Amino acid sequence: MNDRAPVSLLLPSLEAGRLYGLVSAVQDALLGGVDHLHYSLLNDFQRGFPLEARPYASIGECLGEAESEVINELAYLRACGKISRVGAVFAPCTVGASTLAALQAPPARLESIAAMVSVRSDVNHNYRRENDWNLWFVVTAATSERVDTALREIESASGCRVIPLPLQEEYHIDLGFDLGGGKRVTHAPRCIGAMAPLDLTTAERRLMTVLEEGLELVPRPYARIGMRCGMAEDDVLDTLARWLRDGILKRFGVVVHHHELGFRANAMCVWNVPDDRVRELGLALAAEHGVTLCYRRARAGDDWPFNLYCMIHGRRRNEVEAAVASINRHLRLGGYRHRVLFSLQRYKQTGARYAALPGG
Repeated sequence: MNDRAPVSLLLPSLEAGRLYGLVSAVQDALLGGVDHLHYSLLNDFQRGFPLEARPYASIGECLGEAESEVINELAYLRACGKISRVGAVFAPCTVGASTLAALQAPPARLESIAAMVSVRSDVNHNYRRENDWNLWFVVTAATSERVDTALREIESASGCRVIPLPLQEEYHIDLGFDLGGGKRVTHAPRCIGAMAPLDLTTAERRLMTVLEEGLELVPRPYARIGMRCGMAEDDVLDTLARWLRDGILKRFGVVVHHHELGFRANAMCVWNVPDDRVRELGLALAAEHGVTLCYRRARAGDDWPFNLYCMIHGRRRNEVEAAVASINRHLRLGGYRHRVLFSLQRYKQTGARYAALPGG
């Protein structure tokens, strides 16, 4: 393996608000003789990862590299924290149930409460954000009743009121993070609850559990998965293709860590918009440069009246602030009550855990 500078050190300085004009800058650094494979794996295979017996060989053929070099490079990217795994990203609430939630932790107790929340296996994201509601986390469980139970347990253990903010409609959710700022894929809005609960076989439940850890970095990873969940290699591939086609999987591929790639500022932006305009504005917001996630959530009364959410990532805080200002001007959202909640600390970030699904 050749020595290489981290991607975050190769990214040049950018003008405020120009985060998503990275194409020439990143490609000049990474494609211009530094490491074509490094950049391509990080950027081009976050979705559309090969569903065939030897996926790393297929990628190598596409990029002019040996299968072993692709495997070694992915191992390097995982070891240095730039990727968390290669694998599945399930669409929200198609399997089990989940919700975003928040609480107001007293500053003196924030760290201990955050640790208590993070240690739970049903919590897969946990962040400190810049707001009176300062701890934000995602709970995933087999049923909505189990989610509610988890929230009550967290509320009881912390002594802090917890507000649930369930997803109601998605406009743009985790289709991958484009390092080059090119054209992103958009999709039709999906109302949560519109899909019937999945009728999973025992083998499919085991497959979901094995997928939590990501693909192994071996020549035939799908065969290895099949051995662990009692399925033939072809059945694993067919099931993954069907889940992608049916929208159960949002994407399948490399899952990156934004912070370790140099995108060290991120903010959750929320607006209180009229219910009869939230879909219109949500779709427009999802199409804006800089927006990586966009969705509608339930309000939590006067304590938290916001219903339109998006995430924006940048290398520096002022880039994110400039992107928010541009969006407010362009979509005329500035007249609505809104908040910008910068992430101050990442306590936990993993894929959702499905091992507790009934029959798993």
